[in-house]
Amino acid sequence: MLITGGASGIGAATAARFLEEGSAVCVLDRDAAARERIRAQLPDLAETLDADVSNLQQVQAAFRDAVRIMGGVDVLINNAGISIRHDFLEITPEEWDKIIAVNLTGVFFMAQTAARHMWERGQGVILQTASTNGLVGQPYYADYNATKAGVIELTKSMALELAPKVRVCAVAPGYVLTPMQRAEYTDAMLEEVNGKIPLRRHAKPEEIAALFAFLASDDAAYITGQVYTIDGAETAGGLASR
Repeated sequence: MLITGGASGIGAATAARFLEEGSAVCVLDRDAAARERIRAQLPDLAETLDADVSNLQQVQAAFRDAVRIMGGVDVLINNAGISIRHDFLEITPEEWDKIIAVNLTGVFFMAQTAARHMWERGQGVILQTASTNGLVGQPYYADYNATKAGVIELTKSMALELAPKVRVCAVAPGYVLTPMQRAEYTDAMLEEVNGKIPLRRHAKPEEIAALFAFLASDDAAYITGQVYTIDGAETAGGLASR
């Protein structure tokens, strides 16, 4: 299997989980230092690949390398993403373009490249990282929210067109304690958020990885075109519940 944004956070936890399941795993990440760290942490990785998902040529070259190294790609975890916390009125055109390029165009490039390969092979699973930010409005992340809503609709459309050969689902995490999340939130902000979540905590990256592992398995063979929210009941209620 191939996982993008796989050198840290949810991606790294997912790589570790699939290795535990006995899978051959390639990690794709544009961060050289993070690739070095994940190599040291997970020495059983088949390879770590360098690519910017917003660059189609780099995506295609990295995917060819993954196919060569593993003999094929049966599962893609389309996970790479970035965010910039800003008031809507302060988002610059450059920031908007950057978020769209990685979080939506990059997801499309990886998905289409993988889907062509899987369609020829007659089977495959594509799992994409969305977010609860793509399901409900969230302040300070308008650009990020828009991309995650796009990933959800892309997932559903792909599932219809790629059936019956390729299954496509999305996972929509709520608050997950990843390095990206930690960098944007102070201790006080984290505590405030935890107080609003019914389970009173952030998710662990390993819990998101467990859902990916199930959806990629034969136990999920009849599951496609769905978005799975994993958020500690964050989005289960409206204002009356908070």
